[in-house]
Amino acid sequence: MQHLYALMITGLVVTICVVLHYEALRFLSQTVGEHVHKRIGVLVVMLGLLLAHVLEIIVFAIGYMFMEYGAGLGRITGMENGDLIDYIYYSSVVYTTVGFGDLLPVGGMRMLSAAEGLAGLALITWSASFTFLAMKRFWPHPLEESRGDHEDEIKKKGRF
Repeated sequence: MQHLYALMITGLVVTICVVLHYEALRFLSQTVGEHVHKRIGVLVVMLGLLLAHVLEIIVFAIGYMFMEYGAGLGRITGMENGDLIDYIYYSSVVYTTVGFGDLLPVGGMRMLSAAEGLAGLALITWSASFTFLAMKRFWPHPLEESRGDHEDEIKKKGRF
């Protein structure tokens, strides 16, 4: 029965983070429009995405705390104080898929750790795709501009 509870909590935490990330991307795409200077737009996108990732790491950290203290579904060995900062550290290591080192999950908490690694990888990749599209929109490549100028010259001379 404990594994079912761990699975339910894991599903809830992952769902919250995916929805949070979706809403952050939707907010950024609506906020950063034509009225925003190109350089500022790229900065807003990057800072907004970093904030979204930090919030998602905190959501996972709260999930770990609830699993340990609220539901008794495991613990993280090697954790000294067990305060929010420790859980945020552990969550950031798992979210970014850096890997386990000084801390190790035990019990049902392993399920949340595995899901966080997968979710973190997916959400970071989603952010990278979004950033690529924003960079393409706000920060056109100089070579594309020069190629366009070259094609315009060819058209004027009647060779194209």
